[in-house]
Amino acid sequence: MKAKDVLGRRGEDVAAEYLETQGMQVVDRNWRCAEGEIDIVALDRDILVVTEVKTRRNLNFGHPFEAVDAAKLIRLHRLMATWCRDHDFAPRVRRVDVVAVVDDGDAEPCVEHLRGVG
Repeated sequence: MKAKDVLGRRGEDVAAEYLETQGMQVVDRNWRCAEGEIDIVALDRDILVVTEVKTRRNLNFGHPFEAVDAAKLIRLHRLMATWCRDHDFAPRVRRVDVVAVVDDGDAEPCVEHLRGVG
């Protein structure tokens, strides 16, 4: 496995653990379909939350949040609808969150969470 893939997997593990400490229930991870992948699907009480996780070793090439553009948000909403159809799940409220993890491998990873980004 490439170093980038290892970092990404660790970031997703850190993000899932973080979301659970915030009271959310992780119900699916790395769900894939023909249109793409959802990193984390969670429930925040009765709200379905699709979470994009962006992990970086440092901020030399910008903040991880900067990697989530309008096209990515549109794709995440499409993926959320597909996930709901595939799982026969019709939540009243849905949202897209982004979790940024900065992990240099030495110190405790820094986690930031944006709720309802688009």
